[in-house]
Amino acid sequence: MQNKSTEHQEQVALVTWFRIRFPLLRMALFAIPNGGLRHIKVAMTLKAEGVIAGVSDLFLMVPRGTYHGCFIEMKTLKGKLSANQKEFIKIAKNMGYETIVGYGYEDARDKIKKYMEIN
Repeated sequence: MQNKSTEHQEQVALVTWFRIRFPLLRMALFAIPNGGLRHIKVAMTLKAEGVIAGVSDLFLMVPRGTYHGCFIEMKTLKGKLSANQKEFIKIAKNMGYETIVGYGYEDARDKIKKYMEIN
């Protein structure tokens, strides 16, 4: 994708690719609605329902090797992890999950391909 693509565009491209590449696993990759600007009432409702800042954008519920599944944090090519995201990634790894930080669609795609090849 272009250098000025948004994180949203990169994530849409990744999910689209995954569902074409792995059609039988189309429901195994899903978004976690943590980011984005929302009306204060919606934000309060989501927080009460358990939304936590820093949780990765996507979850791939396909176990591979010793991993229970894989959390995927999407970033633009120049994006940076927040302190909350770094903390979540550390916790996820300690709990036996693989974590991927995808700097754009192509980077995330390539890392998912590697993950899916683990026996």
